[in-house]
Amino acid sequence: MRYLIHSSCRRNIVDFYRHVAMKYRNTYSKGLMLKNIDEAVEGMYLIEKTLSRRCPTLEKWKKEGWNMTNAGKWYYAYTISDDTIIIQDACHAQNMHD
Repeated sequence: MRYLIHSSCRRNIVDFYRHVAMKYRNTYSKGLMLKNIDEAVEGMYLIEKTLSRRCPTLEKWKKEGWNMTNAGKWYYAYTISDDTIIIQDACHAQNMHD
């Protein structure tokens, strides 16, 4: 399987943890931020391997006809084309609402 990750997915992850770092600047280290970003991105590569496919809960994802899965606190919307998994969107659990 090949993976194609839209740039907006990585940007969503980086922006989320950048905001956490700004809010908790005295207790949230840069090292922990980078570790959290890496773990969220690595979760994408588990799609259709160990992560199960689910029906999307966000209306936007339903309308697009995307599949959904989650790894930890991150939810990913994706499609499959031939042997390529295309990750369309990434959203942290606390932002999973319409």
